[in-house]
Amino acid sequence: MAMQAHEIEDLIRASFPAAQITITDLAGDGNHYAAEVIDESFRGQNRVQQQRAVYAALKGKMDGSSGELHALALTTKAPE
Repeated sequence: MAMQAHEIEDLIRASFPAAQITITDLAGDGNHYAAEVIDESFRGQNRVQQQRAVYAALKGKMDGSSGELHALALTTKAPE
């Protein structure tokens, strides 16, 4: 079953309550999303560390071929 954009945002928001989060359905099919997450907690972290933190917030929803979330293009950064 595909995830909705608000479900993705809710999972990320639980770990990053003050983040600026933008979720975009890239193909209009509920399976291919892009997420931009801007959060102060990313300051001083490299991109891999930032993205691992966001993927951890998704609580396994992208795990394996049976994951609910098929594809997520992720952009992370600290606020300017």
